[in-house]
Amino acid sequence: MSSYRDGYVVVLLVLGIVVVTVVRRYRAGRHIRKLRGPPCPSSLFGHLEEWGHQSSVGDLEEKWWQEYGTIWKLKGCLNEDFLMVADPKALQHILHKSGYHFVKGALVTQLTREINGESSLVAASGSDHARMRKIMNPAFTSGQLRSFLPLFRRSAQKLARMWTEAIQNDPKSSQRMNVLNWISRCTLDIIGEVAFDVDCGALDDSLNPIMQAYRNMFAESLPYPARTTMLFRSVWPYLPDRLLRLVKYLPTKDHIHFRRTLDKVEDYSWTLVQEKTKAILEDSEKAPNERDIMSIIVRANASEDPKHCLSRNEMISQMATLLLGGHETTSNTVSWLLYELARHPEHQAVLREEIRAMRARISERGDSDFSMSDFDSMHFVVAAIKEILRLHPIVYMTVRVPTRDEVLPLAYPVTNVVGETVNEVPIPKGTNLYLSIWTYNRLPQIWGPDAHEFNPNRFLKQEKMGETYVGVTSNLMSFGAGLQACLGWRFALIEIQAILVELIERFAFTIPEDSPEIVRLPAGLTTPIVKGEEAVGAQMPLHVTPI
Repeated sequence: MSSYRDGYVVVLLVLGIVVVTVVRRYRAGRHIRKLRGPPCPSSLFGHLEEWGHQSSVGDLEEKWWQEYGTIWKLKGCLNEDFLMVADPKALQHILHKSGYHFVKGALVTQLTREINGESSLVAASGSDHARMRKIMNPAFTSGQLRSFLPLFRRSAQKLARMWTEAIQNDPKSSQRMNVLNWISRCTLDIIGEVAFDVDCGALDDSLNPIMQAYRNMFAESLPYPARTTMLFRSVWPYLPDRLLRLVKYLPTKDHIHFRRTLDKVEDYSWTLVQEKTKAILEDSEKAPNERDIMSIIVRANASEDPKHCLSRNEMISQMATLLLGGHETTSNTVSWLLYELARHPEHQAVLREEIRAMRARISERGDSDFSMSDFDSMHFVVAAIKEILRLHPIVYMTVRVPTRDEVLPLAYPVTNVVGETVNEVPIPKGTNLYLSIWTYNRLPQIWGPDAHEFNPNRFLKQEKMGETYVGVTSNLMSFGAGLQACLGWRFALIEIQAILVELIERFAFTIPEDSPEIVRLPAGLTTPIVKGEEAVGAQMPLHVTPI
């Protein structure tokens, strides 16, 4: 009888804890429920299907923020509330002031593990992230990255020569090209040589099989998730981490693709890591000449206290991250920039004239090519790059989840459902916050009334825009912000400069006569595709004519 009463007490206690937890979560979320947002189209899938299947990145965000302000409420699967955030003060609080108290959440963490490896810097948080970043920092200092410029220029010049040869064989002396494909091959060669001292052979059509595995990773695997995928991913936050890590073994198309690719990359990575370690630690004469990023990281790792070193798996994951992040993001950015310059020949002309003027000064002093200081002095080139990063951010959205109850301050107050003006929003821990980089980069309050237009001049008139500074450079959110901002953002800027200057100096770009409609495929990255030719995959067709 006593055991029966004890069991009854335990059941009541458990039920009491559940009730208290539910009530607390309900009360904690009352401020979120007061925020405005679009009507929910589905009680099962919320807004996720509508948002994830929009034809072009940003179409729905633009509609929503214009109606509800810089923070609004949406519904996830099974009626769960989440927030879209584009307010500068809220973003600054999330990414700068509270730092590691906002984590990336189960969805982003698991997808990152499957793409970049179990122990990548992108998936890490807290002390692990700080430790990894400290070891990797020496490879990404400004001085170190500037030393890579000759390698960037060599690959860009090779691309230009190949375009010239291809066009010379065309009777029209010009050619319609999928510039994205070509530039992607160029950036693959660059990342192979600069990061690992490896010849990828992409421009020579002898592509290293490891690099081939990574091509079109996002466009082939991430866009337009199925309903079952959305429902399954909605339960990931409730799974124990050990169980969540087993998701990658599921026999679905995307998980199989990620797993096979990562297996190849990890095997290849470990071979390279071992070779680098042996060369640096055992061959003292060769060590100083090893200047690729992986060698620098290996050397920095060897000098650390063993308790703070990168493990075998962490070293492998960093290589996978460099392979992916070092080429596809850059090639998409350059392709979008050439597209906007083709649409705006007046800006293309100014760009080319600035490059020609700098080329004349280089010739006068007896040099053969641009130096880093030359690039820094071409202000319109820099402005055009910043403008494309603003207008077409390749990473258009990221996720953060608070590990404690928080209050988000707002730079731009919003009106809630009961007509109150809200200057801050209390949020309970565990709330999914979708940070809309695309929306923030187009807010007229920050960037002016022409925020939706391609206008590099905005960065010549005023470098720091907006009262609240968020991003790593020029207030742009395109590389993230704060403690977990992209470590390689300077690398990307120099690489884009090196490629852009070579191509604009040598070629003119125009929109093809049939005026294909380019849309922004929501594939994890802002990937350009031609409307009506989705089956072809990622492409940026432009008409290219030698100067």
